[in-house]
Amino acid sequence: MVALYAPKEPVMDYNMVIIFLMAVGTVALGGYWAGSRAVKKIMKHKRDDGPEKHEDEAVDVTPVMICVFVVMCCFMLVLLYFFYDRLVYVIIGIFCLASSTGLYSCLAPCVRKLPFCTCRVPDNNLPYFHKRPQARMLLLAFFCVTVTVVWGVFRNEDQWAWVLQDVLGIAFCLYMLKTIRLPTFKACTMLLLVLFFYDVFFVFITPFLTKSGNSIMVEVATGPSNSSTQEKLPMVLKVPRLNTSPLALCDRPFSLLGFGDILVPGLLVAYCHRFDIQVQSSRIYFMACTIAYGLGLLVTFVALVLMQRGQPALLYLVPCTLISSCTVALWRQELGVFWTGSGFAKDVPQSSWTPMEGPVPRRDSDAPISQHPPGEEPAKRPLPTEEAGAADPAANHCSPMASASSLTDGDQVQPSPVVQPGTSA
Repeated sequence: MVALYAPKEPVMDYNMVIIFLMAVGTVALGGYWAGSRAVKKIMKHKRDDGPEKHEDEAVDVTPVMICVFVVMCCFMLVLLYFFYDRLVYVIIGIFCLASSTGLYSCLAPCVRKLPFCTCRVPDNNLPYFHKRPQARMLLLAFFCVTVTVVWGVFRNEDQWAWVLQDVLGIAFCLYMLKTIRLPTFKACTMLLLVLFFYDVFFVFITPFLTKSGNSIMVEVATGPSNSSTQEKLPMVLKVPRLNTSPLALCDRPFSLLGFGDILVPGLLVAYCHRFDIQVQSSRIYFMACTIAYGLGLLVTFVALVLMQRGQPALLYLVPCTLISSCTVALWRQELGVFWTGSGFAKDVPQSSWTPMEGPVPRRDSDAPISQHPPGEEPAKRPLPTEEAGAADPAANHCSPMASASSLTDGDQVQPSPVVQPGTSA
């Protein structure tokens, strides 16, 4: 009698801890970066000649863009399911371009602070080079392209290529989180709820519609079993199993987390941080939403262990992040402003008095308040001859500053203070 024996594998693997730290860290850092860029945008007023002219402009997402994006996702997922062997190389090429751009964007602020290689390219008429970029930025671009090419060539090396893929994936997610801007909580809710149903449908409903009985989402994410190329989609964070099972020597399985499970909740976290800055709170929305994302990811891992099948992470992440954000807004009695994004309508608050309006005497001074509008001057009364002879010749061209300096100490002008928006450390 012959019997086959298979050792039991552990229920939970330690690689989930690594995926958890990478996902939560990316969401937190991306949301914080998006808020910091909002502060710079407000304080510098998009100065054309300022040091921020090289920063990427944020892209506001509209409801129409959300609908078009979801339709494109559905269409692309179905196409990948039926034509995986052909389209997988298109996705790999797109990932290489996007990840190299993201890596450059993430490293550029650090490279610009380096004290060497500040010389610029000589004057020329070449595309892009006519702007005379610095040598250090060209070296950075070469480095990012090299890293991407190395991954593209050795992407199927299971021993170490996954590290490069995760680094490039995190850089891509950070770039998207700081670039894409959801202007209102209404837009955030719409995007998250639509993708919530999208994720649930393609994971739980499509098994009843396919001949194999497998979900379209899991089939595409892990690669079809009958694929002739054996290529995998790179749009995921992947970490190999860290257990010591003897089966791992034959086949090294990976745990996966899609970029969408980072980007979609991360856009809400970024909105919360920008709103914190606008209302000058102590980052309560940002912290609450980030913690809720971590809890939702833990629930996802628990469901994965209990059900032993692929889980739609947005099924748990969307309720956690939306409910936590709404709860904080209700507790602070700011739900209306938080929902409509009204805090973003006001720019840097202006003082109630500007030099163009002329000096305004203090309320407790004895100087009479002029009844004329700031832009008009009262009719000038001709001076008597003896006064005209003693008058200062420059008196007819006096400025508001001269008028202010001629007041007594008790009537000194006190301009109202300018309230500055909150800044992040």
